Amino acid sequence: MQKIIHRASSRGQADHGWLKSYHTFSFANYYDPSRMNFGVLRVLNDDEVAPGMGFGKHPHRNMEIISIPLEGDLEHSDSMGNTAVIREGDIQTMSAGTGVSHSERNKNRDQKVKFLQIWVLPNKVNVTPRYDQITLEKDKLKDQFLQIISPDPGDDGIWIHQQAWFHLGEFSEGNSVSYTLKNKENGLYVFLLEGTCQVGDEILNRRDGLGIWEADTVTFEINASSKILLMEVPMGN
Repeated sequence: MQKIIHRASSRGQADHGWLKSYHTFSFANYYDPSRMNFGVLRVLNDDEVAPGMGFGKHPHRNMEIISIPLEGDLEHSDSMGNTAVIREGDIQTMSAGTGVSHSERNKNRDQKVKFLQIWVLPNKVNVTPRYDQITLEKDKLKDQFLQIISPDPGDDGIWIHQQAWFHLGEFSEGNSVSYTLKNKENGLYVFLLEGTCQVGDEILNRRDGLGIWEADTVTFEINASSKILLMEVPMGN
């Protein structure tokens, strides 16, 4: 098993007043040639948007964009005609393909909105843009990994144009849980949203990231109640 650790404190930071963002990988004004991506996982941003503020309409092409709200209400609008509000427990995807514009803003004027913005390089370019979202059944996250992203439209969660599988789980202290990769050629990027857990000889704390490859199964020892996001991705596109 090979690994790379990205501690929460090592991430790039941006503070625009209305937006506070932490970048696991190089993004915008944060550039680190050693932190460009993990396989096809290109962007992992941990964003906090002030009340009533947001991102104006901006374009994307040939990228799979995944939003995972953590707190508050995030309003989405795009050039495909979609308008939606997503909140904790929802998962949103957008295949930018041949080109799409969208905006995101904090719908509320009395509380922050926090969400993860994740970009995955697609395995097919210039596709017709598409949008999808789902609401998770919270009880299915309890002490198990629930699949939220896959390459298969008929599988659990939402599908994207990439041989990638994302899982999310909330685990009680003292548990031990394992994840077996769907494809042993893939890598697994672990992002600890909350809590403390141990993977091999690495102890992960809140917002730490751990990339693993050349592994079949990864086991997590839960040291304190934890919320874990797993992103299994091809190591080359």
